[in-house]
Amino acid sequence: MEKNLTSGSVFRNIVYFSLPYLLSYFLQTLYGMADLFIIGQFNGVGDITAVSVGSQVMHMLTVMIVGLAMGSTVSIGKAIGAKHPERARTAIGNTVTLFLGVSVACMAMLLLLVRPIVSLMSTPEEAVAGTVTYLTICFVGIPFITAYNIISSIFRGLGDSKSPMYFIAVSCGANIALDYLFIGAFHMGTIGAALGTTLSQTISVILALTVVIRQKTGIKLTRECFRPQREAMGQILRIGVPVALQDGFIQVAFIVITVIANRRGLNDAAAVGIVEKIIGVVFLVPSTMLSTVSALSAQNIGAGKHDRAAATLRYAVFITVGYGIAVSLAMQFLAASVVGMFTEEEAVILLGGQYLRGYIWDCIFAGIHFSFSGYFCAYGMSGISFLHNFLSIVLVRIPGAFLASKYFADTLFPMGLAAPGGSLLSVLVCVAAYIWMRSKRLYTS
Repeated sequence: MEKNLTSGSVFRNIVYFSLPYLLSYFLQTLYGMADLFIIGQFNGVGDITAVSVGSQVMHMLTVMIVGLAMGSTVSIGKAIGAKHPERARTAIGNTVTLFLGVSVACMAMLLLLVRPIVSLMSTPEEAVAGTVTYLTICFVGIPFITAYNIISSIFRGLGDSKSPMYFIAVSCGANIALDYLFIGAFHMGTIGAALGTTLSQTISVILALTVVIRQKTGIKLTRECFRPQREAMGQILRIGVPVALQDGFIQVAFIVITVIANRRGLNDAAAVGIVEKIIGVVFLVPSTMLSTVSALSAQNIGAGKHDRAAATLRYAVFITVGYGIAVSLAMQFLAASVVGMFTEEEAVILLGGQYLRGYIWDCIFAGIHFSFSGYFCAYGMSGISFLHNFLSIVLVRIPGAFLASKYFADTLFPMGLAAPGGSLLSVLVCVAAYIWMRSKRLYTS
């Protein structure tokens, strides 16, 4: 299971690691859409809205767990690169202990707050009961959602991005099958959708634990490894907390921009909602690079190969910029057709095409700052990632979307440009931080 990424071609290692990760992201995106698609085939608008709102809450929670788990991936990767198996064992054991406590605490807190959360999401009255039911069942399953993500983070820290891909593939298949069983055959509505999500995650965790037990990793865990250690947990939290807050803040920004679009009218709201789904798929490559750079750089930093860590960053930037330019140019001609795959309403297609033509340029700049964020996380400086995303959202994305919505009432193109404008600010902050690191020689610490 353990894979050494500190030797050989840097570009080949990036491709080897990122392709399974990319497929995992794709499957996770498909996983998230399955409940909504299937319940739409068998139930009415109320249940569809309930699952839509509930899924949005669960997605925000999941990305924050994944962000927090980034601290584990980096800590384990550094230990593997430095050939310190005892530190790797401690990092793995403390990861399990930490996230066990976090998941139980989150489950208890969110079950108590389920109704206030549903109210805060401005859930339509017809969907309130279904949303409460959906979230209650999903919140009970938080320990399993957390378990899957921490096991995946451990595998990636060991240099193995293929096993998590298999886990999510099984979970995705199980979720679709269970949704058709519970929603289609048993007519269980939102209850069935939530049970499908929770049980499929449970199946994935059982599979992952089976693989961990059967595979020889070269790292034998003892009871001592699970005993909380301030240094080990501190490193995980120092890296993971800023990333988790950053990801949560980004999700809040998406919600705010959705509210801005909703106030423009039904067609605008539909157009923005469709484009957000398209962007979620298009951004799979840039998003993959964040985790790829962090995992590969962490091993090389642990091995004292800082030049290879920097080379990993450079290759990732080249890959994402090339991809971003190609996709952005293509969408200038294909935007309306792509939006038209989701709706036949001409007004929505027109507005969605405008929004997508502006938004899509973000694929270039986001790919750059995602790559830099992975590099900073590998050095334990995830606070820089939080800073540039915070500045981007507060200074450009939200105010830019608001002003564009106010002064350009007939088109969504300027509103779409708020996203690449925010990412451009992030890129400038990242480049400045990288130059500062090099000048202070912090990259050798």
